[in-house]
Amino acid sequence: MKKNIIKFSVLLLFISSLITSCTVDFEKINTDPDRAKDAPATNVLAFVLRYWPDNMNDVWSDMNEPSTYAGHLAKIQYIDEARYTFRPTVVENKWYYVYIALNNVNEIILKAEADENKNLLAVGKILRAYMFQTATDSWRDIPYLDALKIREGTLLPKYDKQEDIYPALLAELKEAADLLANGNGSLGDGDILFEGDTEKWQKFANSLRLRLALRISAVGQTLANTTVSEIMGNLAAYPIMESNDDNAFYWWPGNDPYEEPWYTDSKGRDDHAVSDVLVNVLKSLNDPRLPVYAIPAVSDKEYRGYIIGAATQPSLPAISRIGERFRLDPAGFTPYMRYAEVMFHVSEAALKGFNTGGITAEEAYNKAVTASLQENEVGANEIEAYLSGKGKYNGTLEQLYLQEWIALFKQGLEAWSLYRRTGIPTTHYIAPASVYPGHNSPPFRYPYPQNEFTLNGENIQPFANEVVDEFWGKRMWWDTRSGVK
Repeated sequence: MKKNIIKFSVLLLFISSLITSCTVDFEKINTDPDRAKDAPATNVLAFVLRYWPDNMNDVWSDMNEPSTYAGHLAKIQYIDEARYTFRPTVVENKWYYVYIALNNVNEIILKAEADENKNLLAVGKILRAYMFQTATDSWRDIPYLDALKIREGTLLPKYDKQEDIYPALLAELKEAADLLANGNGSLGDGDILFEGDTEKWQKFANSLRLRLALRISAVGQTLANTTVSEIMGNLAAYPIMESNDDNAFYWWPGNDPYEEPWYTDSKGRDDHAVSDVLVNVLKSLNDPRLPVYAIPAVSDKEYRGYIIGAATQPSLPAISRIGERFRLDPAGFTPYMRYAEVMFHVSEAALKGFNTGGITAEEAYNKAVTASLQENEVGANEIEAYLSGKGKYNGTLEQLYLQEWIALFKQGLEAWSLYRRTGIPTTHYIAPASVYPGHNSPPFRYPYPQNEFTLNGENIQPFANEVVDEFWGKRMWWDTRSGVK
C-alpha cells in the first residue's frame, strides 16, 4: 500500500537493469552476507506482534486521537488533535503501518501454507482479520480484497465497502478457529503474545468473532445471531476467553527501546490527562477504578479531568494525569483484547435475545465487571460492594455499554467504536474548540491519507466524495445513531 515505495521500487528495477549490462556481478557485490534474505515465519510473527502495538497504540495512533474521540483522554498541551486539527503525515503513517503489518502477516500465511502448518496459518488469519477490522473501523471503506495482491501485480487496489468487509472478516475468523481445532505445527519462539498456546489463540479468534458480531447486531442481525449462536451453543468446539488469564495483552520487556509506548511518551512529554467525561462517570459511580485510571491533581489531591479539545490550556497542577498502571510502567502492557470485553458481548447478546448457551445477561455482566475490577487489582470486598451498590445490574443496555466503555480504557479505537455505535456515555461531547463548525458529535471516522488521492485517486475518489470535513459524512455501517452530524 505504500505506493510511493512501489514507484521507487519500479524505478530501482529499471536502474538495476541498466547497471547489470555493465556489471554482471552486481548482485553478488551488492549482497550483504550478514542479512537474511528470507526470514523464518516465526521471526516475522514476532516482528508483527511487537510492531502493531508499537505503532498502533502509541501517542500518535491512539492517545492523541482515538482515545480523545472515545472520551477517555484529554490533551492539556498541544491540544490541536483533540480539536480535530490532524497532521497529514500522522494519518498517512497510520495507514502505512496497517498495510505494512498486513503484508508481513501475508508472508506468515504464505509460509504456513507452504509448510502445511495449520496452527501458524490460523494465527496469520486471526491477525489479518484483527488488523483489517482496525482499518475499516478507522476509515470505513478501504482496500480489502485487492489490498495484499502486490505479488499478482495489483499496485492500485480497489476499495471495498465496510458492509462487505465485516462478513468476510467473520468468515476468516471462523476458518481460523476451525483450523486450530484440528491444527498441527509449532508457532515457534516468535509467538510473543501467547507463547505458543494454540488454545489461547483459538479463544482469541472466537472472542473476536463475538466482538464483530455484536458490533453489527443492529444492521446485520441474522449474521450476528448465527455467529453468536454457533459459538455460545458449542463452547467445546468454539471456546472463548474464560478469565483474565486469557487476556490478549502484549507485555513489554521494559528496557529501552522495548518500553511500553505510553510510558515512552511520558519520559519527555506531559500532554495528556484523563478526561472530565471519564473522571465524572467514575465519580458518579463511586467506582474503585478511579485511583487506578487517574492520579490526583498535584494542587489539591482531587481527581479532576479536563475538557476534551478545550480552547485553552488548563492550570496543569489542577488536572489528573493518567494512572501509573497505564502510563508509568516501562514493562507495562498493550491490550489486543480483554476477557472483560468478551463477557460484555455475551451479556449484550443475551439481552438482545440471542442464544448464549444458557448464560444470562446478568451473569455475563457480573463476570465482565468483576474481570475489569480484578484486572485493575480491586479487592474482593470492594468488588462485592460495587456490584451490590452503584454497579449493580439493572437490566439495561445503557448500563452495560457504560461499564464496557469504562473497562476499555487504553483501547482507544474500541472505546471510540462503542461510542459511535451506542452514543454511550451520553455525557460525551464534541470538542468545544472544534475547527469544524456545524457538527454535534465527535468524529465518525479518520481522514483518508493524502497519498491515496495522489497515487490511487481513481479508486479512492468515489468513497472520498462521501466524506464531510475529513471526519464526518458517511457513518460506519454499524453506526445507527440518530440526529448526529
